[in-house]
Amino acid sequence: MKFSEIIEQARSLLQRKGRMSYGALKIEFNLDDAGIDALKEELLFSYPEIEEAEGRGLVWTDDQASSGERQATPSIMVLPTGDSAHHPRSAERRQITVMFCDLVGSTALSERLDPEDLRELMADYQKVAGSVIERYAGHVAQYLGDGIMAYFGWPAAHEDDAGHTVRASLALVDAVTSIEADTPLAIRIGIATGPVVVGETGAGDASVPKAAVGETPNLAARLQGLAGPNEIVIAPTTHELVGGAFEYADLGQLNVKGITQALRPWRVLRISSVEGPFEARTMGRLTPFVGREIEITVLLERWAEANDGEGQVVLLSGEPGIGKSRITQELQQRLAAEPHTWLRYQGTPSYTNTAFYPVIDHFERAAGFARDDTPGSRLDKLEALLKRRADNVAETAPLFASLLSLPLDRYLPLALSPQQQKEKTFQVLADQMLEFARHKPVLLVVEDAHWIDPTTLDVISTIIDRLHNAAILLVVTYRPEFKPPWHSYSNVTVTR
Repeated sequence: MKFSEIIEQARSLLQRKGRMSYGALKIEFNLDDAGIDALKEELLFSYPEIEEAEGRGLVWTDDQASSGERQATPSIMVLPTGDSAHHPRSAERRQITVMFCDLVGSTALSERLDPEDLRELMADYQKVAGSVIERYAGHVAQYLGDGIMAYFGWPAAHEDDAGHTVRASLALVDAVTSIEADTPLAIRIGIATGPVVVGETGAGDASVPKAAVGETPNLAARLQGLAGPNEIVIAPTTHELVGGAFEYADLGQLNVKGITQALRPWRVLRISSVEGPFEARTMGRLTPFVGREIEITVLLERWAEANDGEGQVVLLSGEPGIGKSRITQELQQRLAAEPHTWLRYQGTPSYTNTAFYPVIDHFERAAGFARDDTPGSRLDKLEALLKRRADNVAETAPLFASLLSLPLDRYLPLALSPQQQKEKTFQVLADQMLEFARHKPVLLVVEDAHWIDPTTLDVISTIIDRLHNAAILLVVTYRPEFKPPWHSYSNVTVTR
């Protein structure tokens, strides 16, 4: 890192935290005695708002900052440079979602811990946070001491970037609180969505990071200041985009420091029990069903054949936004009066490489897992679900407990190799589906198969192999770039 970059980051860090000791600055920027002396001299000379405190460190004295730990209010979000980011060459206007995360009580940590221990803890925190953010298709824009700025939607935009940000935040709270420390760590998170202009800074100097300029980063930082420990506060624009995908507490109309107009932020509580992204977006506000009667007619015909014990598969392909989910929703509504079992496996872009994720998500929702459940409580709920579905709970519970990363001490060891355990899981999932169909017809909807991991696709193949003589209709939706491996089956119908 260039010394000029260290100066800017140190100034920003002081503005946010209010004060830092020379020892903490040395650790933060890996400086020797000569380096810290040069940094001290430059900051005191160039920035009149920074003063020395009792020869031990530096303090930020700007009247706009309050005492104690300051909340960062960046109107410019610094983004990493490098070929791997595929940054555009010129400035561009984009809508992004910004997450600002801050560690609670970092000043007390710096006073209580040895500098080496503090450095190691901060490294663990940043590593965990970066991993979670990356998993949800986000990118860390800047590490700034105990603060983290992340962006979703630039340089590459993804479908539902706002939703990815909130899910990443929930996962980040869980991950940070799991870091081993003398006292549990806690974070505060603010999220805002809005337009920014992204481009070069530093008068065209390629060594200076790009920046996203606009109100959105500032708003995210201000909202983070409203959050309590392990709380997530989102802007109204973000709330509007993510809809019913989460449960919230309405914070009401608030005047937020640094923001001209009053706004209505929301505190995120948990992921909602709504089954899929389409239902979360619409929340019952469905438009009239027009122009897709051909597809519905095909689905109803195949449903009738499935009811007669001839299992059917319908592959429904289409570009994003063409109405694939709306068609499956309409089918559900038309079958509402008929006895049947409805199941869903939902593909998610954040989990395309996570084995069994749609199956895990289905079981967690069906069992009614809550975010604050203990592992033992989750295991109780899983067993209750399996008892409703089959009689061989002793055989199936260890498999699904392992799949859901739950403790296995209640059961005998599986004594299976990883490959054997995977194949056994395929078999049991297919057995369950056939058992459902013996009691009443089954409608299994696989949404967004283009985002489903290879292992779950193998599960679907196993089910298709065995549903020929069962009362099961399996509907798979996907985008044209996905090539389903099931075209050759005699009971498969393809619609586009």
